[in-house]
Amino acid sequence: MTRAAEETNRRMLRARDAMDRAYAQPLDVPALARIAHVSQAHFTRTFRATFGETPHRYLQRRRVERAMFLLRETDRSVTDICFQVGFGSPGTFSRTFRDIVGRSPRTYRKEAAAVAGVPTCFTMAWTRPSA
Repeated sequence: MTRAAEETNRRMLRARDAMDRAYAQPLDVPALARIAHVSQAHFTRTFRATFGETPHRYLQRRRVERAMFLLRETDRSVTDICFQVGFGSPGTFSRTFRDIVGRSPRTYRKEAAAVAGVPTCFTMAWTRPSA
């Protein structure tokens, strides 16, 4: 791997790490591009080439993964969880959740409660959202 490719990967990892840490904050491509020290267009193209999905989709998936945990482990309302993980509206949250997980947040919570006695490693593997 060339030195330039290593530097590009490091920059993309820096931006992805920022998304992982601050997933609930309002993050946009200009802010992430600044973190990676590249232009917005270059950031979007390179991020997708490096990780296989757009920055927006990656951030949505991280938020949904966190919401899945909260739906399984807490009794907070779906609306509270929606805002806690960084979505701006319950409608957008439900639609995105359904697109990624394949079922609504409420259905997911009911199904997760039904498998409460199953070891966590199996539950996590079974419920992990696909890209």
